[in-house]
Amino acid sequence: MSATIASEPRGRLRRHRATLVVALGLLAAVAVVLLTASDDRRAGYLDPDNADPEGARAVAEVLDDEGVDVEVVRGADDLERTEVGAGTTVVVTSTTRLGRSTSQRLLDHTGDARLVLVEAEPGLADVLGVPAPNEVVPEDPIAADCADARYADLSVDVDRALGYPTTGCFTTAGGAALLAEPRPGLALLGAGEALTNDQVLRADNAALALRLLGGSEHLIWYVPSLDDLRAGDGVSLSSLLPDWLRPALLLAAVATLALLLWRARRLGPLAVEPLPVAVKAIETTRSRGRLYRRAGDRAHAAEVLRAAARVRAADRLRLGSHPDPAGLVRDLARHTGRPEAEIDALLGPHAVPPTTDHDLITLADRLAGLDREVRRP
Repeated sequence: MSATIASEPRGRLRRHRATLVVALGLLAAVAVVLLTASDDRRAGYLDPDNADPEGARAVAEVLDDEGVDVEVVRGADDLERTEVGAGTTVVVTSTTRLGRSTSQRLLDHTGDARLVLVEAEPGLADVLGVPAPNEVVPEDPIAADCADARYADLSVDVDRALGYPTTGCFTTAGGAALLAEPRPGLALLGAGEALTNDQVLRADNAALALRLLGGSEHLIWYVPSLDDLRAGDGVSLSSLLPDWLRPALLLAAVATLALLLWRARRLGPLAVEPLPVAVKAIETTRSRGRLYRRAGDRAHAAEVLRAAARVRAADRLRLGSHPDPAGLVRDLARHTGRPEAEIDALLGPHAVPPTTDHDLITLADRLAGLDREVRRP
C-alpha cells in the first residue's frame, strides 16, 4: 500500500510535466521580453510585439519556440496578400478595430482555416451571427468543465472577460462561456487577458493559450488596422441600441403622432378674420376689469385709475403729458379749492392703495367727482 501511495505523486508529476515545462518556458520568455524590450515596441492591447503587461509577446515567442510558425499580419490588405491554407490557424486580436467591411474581408479570405477571435464584441458577433457577449468579472479561477479533451483539467483566471451565452468551455455561474465554438473552425475567446504578459502565468492560462493557438504548424496573428475601415463601418446610434428598445421607440413615436392628431382635432379649424381687428374700448375696459378682479390686484387697478385721472387733469390744466406729481397736486388744489392733502391722498405720489373692493369703488367715485370738478370752468 505504501508503494501505491508513493507512486501517486510521481504519476501526477508525470502527467503535468508538459504543463510545467511550458510554464517555465513562458516565465523565461516573459523575463527575456521585459529585459530586452526596445523603445520601438508596439503598445497595442494583445499585440504580439508588445512587451508591456497588456501585450502578448511572451505567448508569441513561446509558440515560436515550440515550432509554430508565427506570422504577424497588420492590416486587411496584408492579410489578403498572405496565403491562408486549410491547416492554418488565424488568431485575431484588437477585434474592436474591425468593422463590417473588414470583418467580411476576413471571413472571405480565411475560408477553411481555423479562426480564433479574441474578445469579439457585440458588433462583430452580429456579423458572425452568434449571440452577443456580456462582460463578466470572475472572482475565482474557472474550470474548463467541457467535453473538449484539449482543455481537460484546465482552469482560467483573469480579471475581466466576455462571456458568450452559448455552450462552450470555462462556463461561469451565469451560464456564459469564456471559450465558445459556435461552429466548426470558429473559436471565440472571451478571456483575452489570459494571453497578456501580465496574466499568462495565472492558473492554466499558459496551457490554454498554447493548446488554443498551437494546434497547427502555421499561425497567422492578424492585428486589424483602423485605416482599413470604410465610411459605413463607424458606430451608429442604431448599432448601440439594444434590440428590445427599437420596437419600444417605434411604439412611442406612433403614440406621440396619435396624440398630436387628437389634440389638433380638438382645437378645430383656424378662424380666418380680417386684420386689423377693431375692438371697442368698452370691451377692452371690461376685459381688463375682469382680469383685475380675478387676480385680486386692487393696488394695480387703483394705480390705473389714478394714472388716467392724472392724465386727464394735466390735459385740462394744460400742464403737458408728463407733469410733476407735486406740481399737479398744487394746481388741482388751486383749481378746485380743495386742500392739497386731500388731493395728494386721492391721486398724489403718496396715495395709499385700497385694501378692499369697497375702498376701490369709493376711490373710483371720488376720482370721477374730481374729474368733474376739473372739467368745470
